[in-house]
Amino acid sequence: MAMLMPHDLTMFGKKTIYELKQAMATLGQQLAKTEEDLGAKAMDPSASIEDIKAAQSSKADLQARFDVIKQQHDQLEAEQTAKFAQQKAGISGIENPQQKVVAAKASLIRSTMRSKVIDNDVRAALGDDVASGGGKFLPKTVSNDVILAPLAKNPLRGHSAVTQITNLELPRLSFILDDDDFIADMATAKELEAKGDTVTFTRNKFKVFAGVSETVINGSDADLVGHVENALKSGVAAKEKKVAFAATPKVGEEHMSFYSTENAIAKVTGADTYTAIRKAIANLHEDYRENAKILMSYADYSDIIEKLANGNATLYTAQPEQVLGKPVIFADAATKPIVGDLSYSHFNYDIGETFERDKDIKTGIEQFVVTAYFDHRIKLASAFRIADVVATP
Repeated sequence: MAMLMPHDLTMFGKKTIYELKQAMATLGQQLAKTEEDLGAKAMDPSASIEDIKAAQSSKADLQARFDVIKQQHDQLEAEQTAKFAQQKAGISGIENPQQKVVAAKASLIRSTMRSKVIDNDVRAALGDDVASGGGKFLPKTVSNDVILAPLAKNPLRGHSAVTQITNLELPRLSFILDDDDFIADMATAKELEAKGDTVTFTRNKFKVFAGVSETVINGSDADLVGHVENALKSGVAAKEKKVAFAATPKVGEEHMSFYSTENAIAKVTGADTYTAIRKAIANLHEDYRENAKILMSYADYSDIIEKLANGNATLYTAQPEQVLGKPVIFADAATKPIVGDLSYSHFNYDIGETFERDKDIKTGIEQFVVTAYFDHRIKLASAFRIADVVATP
């Protein structure tokens, strides 16, 4: 009988612990019998040396087989013991911080969709302040990922300020001088006199729905969390963009739009878009002009390039800032170009985000719903200008 070496693990294939225990018991019995035969042959004067060597070889082969199976058994048993211990420990049993957060997010979503109570260890892993009652507040980690993470679909992100502070109040001007009894820009001085020197943010409720199918709910943690977070981020970005560029804002949302009569951002006119933008930049006070950017649609920019190029292809490859003199942010929702210092545009999310489930009866898709409260304030309208085209007679 050929001797089996310990590295020959593959011949046994993938076995269960029960099958390995059975194999160990069978080989153990065979090994015990072989040891008895070897002892008997060694004591029998009539047994040839070849018979004794054959018995020794058989014993060594069986011992090698037994050792390999025992190694597989012990390894599999250790893995299952660790798995059971982790399942028993729940989220707190996961050592990798990133895996723990993903698993906690997935547990939060699944618990919400199945109307189950969210475990405290899940809330703790997501940074929820259980000591303050937590309640229905969206845990900090999920809230930050959805609300405070930069979003490519809202062109204002990365330029406007974004915070998550309860009952936020901010000064309209970032600084003043203690011996200064005037503001250089008269438009700013008048605005401060009319509106006061403090901006108070309010709570405006909106809901974001993330459609989740049963297969996604029962899928991997990473796929579930990625699907829901992407849907929520897109919804949040779409809402921010909608209120900031609304030509006809909803009642109660007038103060959020650059174009509202409530903010009354000054309009600078020109015979064409290019002229209006250049004049709007020049019309800004130097305190705001230094950091000014241009919000405009790509269609308007294309029209400018077409008129300026006049058959010269070189201008098409130029950077927008080289053409207009200030950095350009493209936003199709910007029906009229907006020029100004975007640090005076501020989004704030108040606490109190709640999560719940709903069902779309028409499609049968379950909805993971987040209710959030936010506000967009233009802290100083005098920091902006709207470029408006007025054809000359």
